[in-house]
Amino acid sequence: MTLNRLLSLALATFACSLQAHAAYFTERPEVQLFIEEIAARNNLDAIQIRNALEGATPLPKVIELVKPPANPGVRSWQRYRARFIDTTRIKGGLSFWQENEATLRAAEARSGVPAEIIVSLIGVETVYGRNTGNFSALSALATLAFDYPPRAELFRRELEALFMLAREQGRDVTSYRGSYAGALGLPQFLPSSVRNFAVDGDNSGQIDLAASTADAIFSVANFLAQHGWQRDGKIVMPARISDENKARELVEAGILPTLDVARLAAGGVRSALPADSRELATLVDLITPEVGTEYWLGFQNFYVITRYNRSSFYAMIVHDLAQVLKAERAQSGSAQPAQAGAASPPKKSTKAKTAPRAKHRGA
Repeated sequence: MTLNRLLSLALATFACSLQAHAAYFTERPEVQLFIEEIAARNNLDAIQIRNALEGATPLPKVIELVKPPANPGVRSWQRYRARFIDTTRIKGGLSFWQENEATLRAAEARSGVPAEIIVSLIGVETVYGRNTGNFSALSALATLAFDYPPRAELFRRELEALFMLAREQGRDVTSYRGSYAGALGLPQFLPSSVRNFAVDGDNSGQIDLAASTADAIFSVANFLAQHGWQRDGKIVMPARISDENKARELVEAGILPTLDVARLAAGGVRSALPADSRELATLVDLITPEVGTEYWLGFQNFYVITRYNRSSFYAMIVHDLAQVLKAERAQSGSAQPAQAGAASPPKKSTKAKTAPRAKHRGA
């Protein structure tokens, strides 16, 4: 076989593979129905949606990353905590706080969410913008929406939200890059959260959670405030138990704070919560094998953090990193009294900024 013939066959094979790839999503009946439904529901152009999805690439890697581990092993709070309370996040958080001090004060004054919580959450999510992800949001969400049945409903909603967001921001839907789950920017908002909770923190008339730290800061604060953050409210309080079986029943009552002082006392739980307190709490267990379980009372603000990521470990790490950062700032003398009005009130907007060049590593 001649070299020209081999080259021709290779090119033909490549062309066929490209054609098959282009039709990977759009030739499937469930995708065609999805296109018709979201176009009709949102007054979107079905042809544009189809063209965008024809360019989407199936990404098996994102399914591997989003799936629960086959052998999850034993949960360990201390091991989990060590992943986040480290030199990188502490130093990075102190620098981020110092560089954005006025913006953080303004966001706290407006929302009631303490600056240290905002800084901590951004640090946990992306190490202050270092790890925002470099996956195509369109391809990641399409893959999870149509090739991962356990969470297809969620990711189809987010894929629809991405098309809506692109229209509202005047951006090409293929231009968004983020985590393997389609989360965007410094705070890792899913497209629906960008649409519902993102804020124009720098008053530019546009929202860009990847390029504007002010937008990210005010958006995190707004998300928590809209989910019920209580200004000056407690987050957690240490607790002691006298009966593991009763404590287990209280833990299993759920993450929503529903336990009053009397019920906690009846379950053998002791804390510094006054006997006449009307606050409701949840009992949180932080398990570390062979070390002993830590027990904490979680209040409304703890619950609000779990709306960001529905894990008690996650909410506690946001709290703990926040406390470390606050203490480090106080020790260094960087902390200043909170001042309202440091910046003009932010605007809620979804107009587009010029998309930044992708520079963060993949999730």
